[in-house]
Amino acid sequence: MDVQKTTINAIRMLAAETVEKAKSGHPGLPMGCAPIGYTLFQYFLKFNPENLKWDNRDRFILSAGHGSALDYVLFHLYGMGITMDDLKEFRQFGSKTPGHPEYGHTAGVETTTGPLGQGIANAVGMAIAEAHLAAKYNRPGYKVVDHYTYALCGDGCLEEGISYEACSLAGTLGLGKLILFYDDNEISIEGNTDIAFKENVGARFAAQNWQVLHVNLTGNSNSDIVALSKAIESAKERTDKPSVIICKTNIGFGSPLQDTASCHGSPLGAENLKKTKEKLGWNYPAFECPEEVYEHCKDAGLTGARAELQWNQLFLEYEFTYPELAAEYKAVMEGKLPNFDEIEGLYEFAKPMATRQTSAQVLNKLAAHIPQLIGGSADLAPSNLSDMKDTDKTTFGHFSAENYAGRNMHFGIREHAMAAIVNGMQLHGGLQTYCATFFVFSDYCKPAMRLSALMGLPVVYIMTHDSIGVGEDGPTHQPIEQLIMLRSLPNMKVYRPADGKETAAAWVSALKGNQPTTLVLTRQALPQYKNSGRAALKGGYILEDCEGEPDVLLIGSGSEVELLVKAKEALAEKEVKARVISMPCVEEFEKQPPQYKEKVLPATLKARVCVEAGSPYSWYKYAGDCGEIIAMEGFGASDPANKLFAHFVFTVENVVAKALASIEKTK
Repeated sequence: MDVQKTTINAIRMLAAETVEKAKSGHPGLPMGCAPIGYTLFQYFLKFNPENLKWDNRDRFILSAGHGSALDYVLFHLYGMGITMDDLKEFRQFGSKTPGHPEYGHTAGVETTTGPLGQGIANAVGMAIAEAHLAAKYNRPGYKVVDHYTYALCGDGCLEEGISYEACSLAGTLGLGKLILFYDDNEISIEGNTDIAFKENVGARFAAQNWQVLHVNLTGNSNSDIVALSKAIESAKERTDKPSVIICKTNIGFGSPLQDTASCHGSPLGAENLKKTKEKLGWNYPAFECPEEVYEHCKDAGLTGARAELQWNQLFLEYEFTYPELAAEYKAVMEGKLPNFDEIEGLYEFAKPMATRQTSAQVLNKLAAHIPQLIGGSADLAPSNLSDMKDTDKTTFGHFSAENYAGRNMHFGIREHAMAAIVNGMQLHGGLQTYCATFFVFSDYCKPAMRLSALMGLPVVYIMTHDSIGVGEDGPTHQPIEQLIMLRSLPNMKVYRPADGKETAAAWVSALKGNQPTTLVLTRQALPQYKNSGRAALKGGYILEDCEGEPDVLLIGSGSEVELLVKAKEALAEKEVKARVISMPCVEEFEKQPPQYKEKVLPATLKARVCVEAGSPYSWYKYAGDCGEIIAMEGFGASDPANKLFAHFVFTVENVVAKALASIEKTK
């Protein structure tokens, strides 16, 4: 038996049978890329099937996530926890083998992929994380952080704009431990890629400072494995830039549908599957594989297990030689955080400030206590105030090809890739990531933010210039619908603080959670309130109250809370009692016990006014049938902020009028 060829054909046939049984899926990529998966897992990927979370493992990302059957078959053959029964349950509810790879659901999956191009950017983030941690913690003779990031993509990934953004940055940063396999099969769903994609991919990557290597894998011979192995070795030898290996493949290799769009996203069908077996000389019943294949694949796992044992010994010696450094490394890999209540001055602010300024103050206090905190902006750090400032005690530096130890990232004007890259950095382990841009450009970040939420990653998104308060830049830069867009995203927390102490609480909440958080921050200065603070951790609370039962509830977030406080005073002059409720985070408020929510928002008190300089859709639930909402019903305009707020009737007088109208409705 030619065990190499048989193993590759096992990957092809098991993938095809997996898709066939489900009557759903994508057999073409796994069949065409089987030589890539085999060569990588058998001879190069450093992993221990008994400990898939080993710190120093290599990472493999299937960016072309529709080919998930390739992942699952490889995981099965290489003893990574996927059984034959799991393959038979492909794409079924509750199975370990969902339609696209899902992080946290299937052991061995390093990131959730499927939206094309995201995985490439995640891989860039993981390579950044490896480079950063290596620069911080490695010492001569002690490479405790020393591994590669591999990714497999297809034409679709490279057609998506995010791949250009991410690969451009990877080349700029010279990420030599990033290796990308490009499945060049010239087929997409609509047919031959020539209809929409004729560029010279190699020239494109060379222009972005990547090493470009080519391999032809259409021969189905052991010489293909030799050629690919040499390419991977060449990629590993080049340490000053990332490498792309352009692999000429046949989609649906061996099937009657080979090299056609018909095998991209549909099962082969029983008759074609039979013919494929005949073509490949595969004489085994469905979901059967010769024992020789399992024994062959076991060698790779044993090699990985020995590598982890050697690494464990190295780390023991490292721990003895550099005890403080080793302790910090272990702490950051475990994601340990400080006691936030012990950080001096975290909730102290001396004067009115924009919440982007208070966020900067909080960020810099936190950075001194959280060595794994790293992040940056999409070329907007001076406006987002998202950089960590060097002090006499701490030098944060800037991450670059010359200084991988730096903690301030420069992502360039690449919002989509930025968000996906920080996902990859967070997924790698050992880092707490954040990124920043203007709030209106959260639209560019949205697909990656959605994956942050889906994976439960505690990435912090700093989004400044949060409303029509942007002023003269006009409607293109004034967020309207973005608040409701992100609030509608499951597992995303959206904090829009009203002052510095609420901003501090928002940061604390973000870092403590197991979900992403968006900090929505103002450009303009806001007051500091006496009664704000840690109560904001509950998402909504009584900022100012009246004696006895209130006549009306005034509810809002961010900069509009100032209007509510002033309106309360104006209503008092009319002998109307009002309660001001600051609601910086709807998601956290909704998590509170019913008794707490009833205390803040009594159900029997139906006179209410909700105010927010964004879409009204967040507030109907809280306004009720007698409440009033002051919000933006259309886009903004170009004018100084104070004039815009007056024009769109975000005024004390209007809040008072709406409060009186709501009270009248309840009579």
